[in-house]
Amino acid sequence: MTIDELGKYGMSKMSDDEVEGFLSSQSLGVLGLATGGAPYMIPMSYGFDGGSCLYFFFVVGAESRKENLVEQSESASFLVYNAETMFHWQSVILTGTIQKLPEDKRADIEASSDPKWRPELFETASEMEGTHLFQFQIKEWSGIRHVGLPPGFAPRQEEEKQN
Repeated sequence: MTIDELGKYGMSKMSDDEVEGFLSSQSLGVLGLATGGAPYMIPMSYGFDGGSCLYFFFVVGAESRKENLVEQSESASFLVYNAETMFHWQSVILTGTIQKLPEDKRADIEASSDPKWRPELFETASEMEGTHLFQFQIKEWSGIRHVGLPPGFAPRQEEEKQN
């Protein structure tokens, strides 16, 4: 079924303003990079510039698979979602390009688009290991959401739950 067909059940497309607001309010997603087989999926914290770019800090070692895949990739995907309940969720999928930025851009980006939240493990590792800044240039986005109960939904009565 299409999103339009699922509209009668409460699903709707998000406007560009809603997508921007959602991306601004979140800080975690899943980066998808192309490989010869199945995509390489990486949970990532991100910063959003409020318009056309996301920013990631990779903690990298001598052999970083994600850094190598970024160098080989012509495009990438990024999924951001939030599922508060089965009747209240949102998701945004982004496609675009990703590239490593030079160190001289780091201070400008950190000041304006630093991820709001990162796991403490990566905060500590980034202080002790090398980190590189990457920019995801958004080419396309689409967002969907479901808010509220679908038509005809009747919550179970307490006695039905006990039986």
